[in-house]
Amino acid sequence: MVRSRDQPTPAGAADPETIFFRKKEEKKLFPLLTNPAAPHLLKMAVDENYSMTGLVNQGERNNFVSTWEDNAILKQVLDTHIPDGTEVDSKPIISIVEDILLHATIDAAVNKDTYKASLVPHKVKGESHKSSTDMLLKQLSYIIQVLASVMYRNYLTYVDGHTSAFSLLQMVGNFHWDAKLTLILAAFALNYGSLWLHVHMSSENRAAKQMGILSSIPHMMEHSKVAKPKFDALNKDIHSILELNKCIIQYKELPSTCDRARSKVPIAAYWNVRGIVECVAQIASFTHTEWHETESKKLSFSVHKINDLLEFLKNQLEECHRIKGERKEMEFRNSFNQLYETVHIDNMKILKILLTRRDDPLPLFDGSTKKMVGLEVLRRSYVLLLISRLDMSPDELSLLKKIYYESRIQGSRMDALYNLVWVPIVDPYIDYTDAMHTQFEDMKNSMPWYSVSHPSNIDRVVKKAIRDRWHSRNKPIVVVLDPQGRELSPNALHMMWIWGSTAFPFTMAREEALWREETWRLELLVDGMDPTILNWVREEKYIFLYGGDDIEWIRKFTSDARAIANAAGIPLEMAYVGKSKKSKSVSKTIDTINEEKLSHCLQNTSLIRFFWTRLESMLFSKIQLKRGDDQDLIMQQIKKLLSYDRHGSWALLCKGSQILTNGHASTMLQTPVDFDVWKEHIPSKGFDLSFKDYHDKLHVVANNCCRIEFQIEVGRIPEDMWCPECHRLMEKYIAFLCCHDQTGLLEP
Repeated sequence: MVRSRDQPTPAGAADPETIFFRKKEEKKLFPLLTNPAAPHLLKMAVDENYSMTGLVNQGERNNFVSTWEDNAILKQVLDTHIPDGTEVDSKPIISIVEDILLHATIDAAVNKDTYKASLVPHKVKGESHKSSTDMLLKQLSYIIQVLASVMYRNYLTYVDGHTSAFSLLQMVGNFHWDAKLTLILAAFALNYGSLWLHVHMSSENRAAKQMGILSSIPHMMEHSKVAKPKFDALNKDIHSILELNKCIIQYKELPSTCDRARSKVPIAAYWNVRGIVECVAQIASFTHTEWHETESKKLSFSVHKINDLLEFLKNQLEECHRIKGERKEMEFRNSFNQLYETVHIDNMKILKILLTRRDDPLPLFDGSTKKMVGLEVLRRSYVLLLISRLDMSPDELSLLKKIYYESRIQGSRMDALYNLVWVPIVDPYIDYTDAMHTQFEDMKNSMPWYSVSHPSNIDRVVKKAIRDRWHSRNKPIVVVLDPQGRELSPNALHMMWIWGSTAFPFTMAREEALWREETWRLELLVDGMDPTILNWVREEKYIFLYGGDDIEWIRKFTSDARAIANAAGIPLEMAYVGKSKKSKSVSKTIDTINEEKLSHCLQNTSLIRFFWTRLESMLFSKIQLKRGDDQDLIMQQIKKLLSYDRHGSWALLCKGSQILTNGHASTMLQTPVDFDVWKEHIPSKGFDLSFKDYHDKLHVVANNCCRIEFQIEVGRIPEDMWCPECHRLMEKYIAFLCCHDQTGLLEP
């Protein structure tokens, strides 16, 4: 006769509401793998629950539950933990368990897509992995079956949840915490999966149907609609248990610095096993509707504990990963920098670290052949690393291609040849979308040189090391390495923009040599950009180079300049070079100048952007070479032009190649207006010196402020800077700027 759990307890049997506590001082370790004597030991393990325990009344139990944080349970749990070094890879087992629990349900409320996603990292890959997993499960299948038998027998023999949990923990005492929980959860999945296997097969298989009748499955299915909320709640609870199990598995891989968080693992293990035991009771109670509420309340209390511990451990896990990541990054940065101070036979070690995060035999894409190639193509060659985001401008890319082709022709000697490699940098904290991948593929296929095959090949710590060492932000840079991997230039892009292929082989030594040969002349500013201006230089004409976007000032200035040129009888030409920002406004200004025939212009905004990019590159090149002091004439004049550009309109007067003077809009306009004041000096001094002397006096009186701006994304920003006008140390400010053009950032 079957006795309901609500019926009185027979004489000599334990009250089902009583909690049993172990009082034996020395705990025995249950055999863990296949053992010929295991059946007898199984019986002993179950019998011990009665022979080795004492009774505690209901009030004492409530007091115990309320004070579990006072280490009462923790001490007992730690007593069961006697690891002997047995190692078990929990991940493939937990993957199988999750798969069972996902499908062992009628209609669970847990989102199945999310559930499946959690399985992906641990799916079996390759035959060798599958073989090792099969071997592991073959070794552990016996203990899993024994745990499943004990788990269900404890329920049938009225062993309470606390005592049942401890009996299971004792049986897996020699395993690490992650393996304990995984084996017990696997045992639960074995029972739970078998139940639902009978449910699903009972309509098709007669034997399964008859077995279901013996298990009261028809009774459970008759009440399935009524019990639907119970099924959903149970599956959510099982999901919480799984999440805590996976969280504890991750703690195994953490360093000792996370001991504070790891100290919670034993108590979390207890409540997870307790939750599993009470899930067994909940499932079994589905065949007896009168027991739903009782078992649900017990499980609800345990799951509440599980969720609290899960939240705590997840937060601690994130913190541990953050600390671990920071230390790993710090160690990598130190070793990364040391690599460039060490002598190497070739450049392979450094390039492997920079260009591939795994042992990929073909990590590069050859833009000339459109084929994948290995790093060997770079061995013992000069390597230029083009480091940029995916949105490098077409203008910059087009110019870089021109320089690349020209320098390849110049570098015909074998020892002078170099290879260029694009290193695409994607923010590691944002998702890599299909649109970004399309952008990457388009950029990669448009380049004639080598490219890293995929942005994911650049490890996150490598990106940070690149950022720290070479001050790479959002602007492209070109790092030059010699055949032994030594750094020859932290950014050769500046000299490429200034001198083009003439800067080959793009080393800092070559950059220094080129600056020694340079003087402050008009060709330095407009070299190769406009043949008309270069013709004026050869003809030794007077030339006004001017900029800004104030069209009224431009009309007045060009008109007055022509008037004094006619009066003085000199050949004068003028050329408009725009502004470094406000490309839309500059484009409109160009249209007006051309329409009204006010002067010559650099004919498109791309050329104008390049003019200002070159000028900024001159500044950064000097700073990179530590030539940014106020004794450098070229540096002073570059800073003046950049400052004028920030203030508004400006002009620069040349005679042929020689730059005579430059100044703000106000002084450069006032000088032609006051022509009658200084024209008397032209016969003795000449037009050029007369104009310069009068303008420079106005410039001193005007005493305009000097302002040099740096974008944060350019990377290398000097700690201080000397004023090119008064030679004092300039004040430093932080500014926010928006010019409403396509280079601005959109509000998120």
